Amino acid sequence: MIKNIFQRFLSNIILLLTLSFFTFWLMRATPGNFFDSLKLNPQISQDTVDHYVKLYHLKDPLLVQWGHWLLNILHGEWGYSLYYNVPVTHVLGSRLWNTFILSFTSLVLTWGIGIPLGIWAALRRNHWIDRVLSMFSFAAFSTPGFFLAVLILYAASQWGGLPLGGMHSPDYDDMNILDKIKDTLLHLIIPATVLSLSSMASLQRIMRGNMLSVLRHQYILAARAKGLPEGKVIYRHALRNAFNPLVTLLGYEFAALLSGAALIEIVCSWPGLGSLLLNAVRSKDIYLVMSSTLLASVLLILGNWLADILLTWVDPRIRYDQKI
Repeated sequence: MIKNIFQRFLSNIILLLTLSFFTFWLMRATPGNFFDSLKLNPQISQDTVDHYVKLYHLKDPLLVQWGHWLLNILHGEWGYSLYYNVPVTHVLGSRLWNTFILSFTSLVLTWGIGIPLGIWAALRRNHWIDRVLSMFSFAAFSTPGFFLAVLILYAASQWGGLPLGGMHSPDYDDMNILDKIKDTLLHLIIPATVLSLSSMASLQRIMRGNMLSVLRHQYILAARAKGLPEGKVIYRHALRNAFNPLVTLLGYEFAALLSGAALIEIVCSWPGLGSLLLNAVRSKDIYLVMSSTLLASVLLILGNWLADILLTWVDPRIRYDQKI
């Protein structure tokens, strides 16, 4: 087990280094840089631009620039956002919590509703409820999220019962704590619903298929032949084995907590990392892009590790002390 963990740790370090290098190369390969726009500003002298170019090693070779960025990361320095004129950690910290709230709410809705609907559809196979759930699942899964967001925003504008964008109302600072929570939840309904529908539909279909497959196994027939209650057969024996393939998906969902809501945030005007990263890429704010990519990559690795741990807990037959 220790050897396996060590090997995976080394491979993950190599993966992070490779990904960061290619991200750095892509940002350098695109034409222009942040200081090109500064040169057009008559209030900023050429000496000031040359000072910043030298400070951030922008005239050095690619490997030298990347090496300076790695050394700064090892010392806990994530870089400086040129566009926002503050350290990268300040920019990410101001938006990180907003994106986490949206993504975590979507995760709870997806798994809290998708799994029970999948079980219900499997137990009511070919009944009208199964057909209705299948129809809505295919519709939600095939509709692009941004288009669905536009449709829901239009419906909300006609209805007038929900806020159409942002995270808080204009008078948010004057509210008491309960009104602030209520206001945030109202603003959260549309983006969290849009973000959840596609994943919920996919999860429901996967859970339905897994349950139908497990219910055909001989040990389920044997459990029923022994006279075990149907609820015990379904929720103690069948569900545990049907849920195993979904544990890996849960790891990826954890990894997507901070990066999977970017487009929905932009459409719904949610002040998260989505619009932040869009501005960073458009303005060639290289250190903000690099730090965001590194953060998303670390979360992906942690998500895979979480999935492996959950698999060993759910299924005791899985061991990592031997090569497969």
